[in-house]
Amino acid sequence: MKTDFLSTAKKQFEYYKLLGEKTFEQLNEEQLLFVYNEDSNSVAIIVNHLHGNMLSRWTNFLTTDGEKETRNRDGEFENAIKTKNELIDKWNAGWKCLFDTLNELTEADLEKTIYIRNQGCSVMDAVMRQLAHYPYHVGQIVFIGKMLTNNNWKSLSIPKNSSKDYNANKFSQPKHDAHFTDEYLKKKE
Repeated sequence: MKTDFLSTAKKQFEYYKLLGEKTFEQLNEEQLLFVYNEDSNSVAIIVNHLHGNMLSRWTNFLTTDGEKETRNRDGEFENAIKTKNELIDKWNAGWKCLFDTLNELTEADLEKTIYIRNQGCSVMDAVMRQLAHYPYHVGQIVFIGKMLTNNNWKSLSIPKNSSKDYNANKFSQPKHDAHFTDEYLKKKE
């Protein structure tokens, strides 16, 4: 079975974007800005960091270093976002930059070399690097969300003690080819 790396990567990114958004929906503004202690990050700080990283990495992706001179990485970890609307705007701007770039890439681009902090890597490696980085932070966002909502958390995957029913439903269907994110992304539409 031939797979299209860029299509699969886009689906993975869309899935993790959706997990973040489903977490934001469950949190109020105060919870989005909550910081456990001075060494911790709020959801808003994590979003600010992702926004800065995405703009730096994906702007002029094939032609300029992924660590832009204009980026203030240390500033990304300050309390810059003050409202839920601002958080959503930065979240969407970062992801738009990523998806605009991914939509312009071709399979032939995957073997090209790009640079991040003057270190060369293939386009495929750069995409994979971000496919590890962004879910790491989305996982942090989800974890913070679960803690802050406590017993009111709405599961983003298979709820506790529901695996048996979930699997029974899956195995009752005929074998078919599909990306695991398809069912989650269809629910979004």
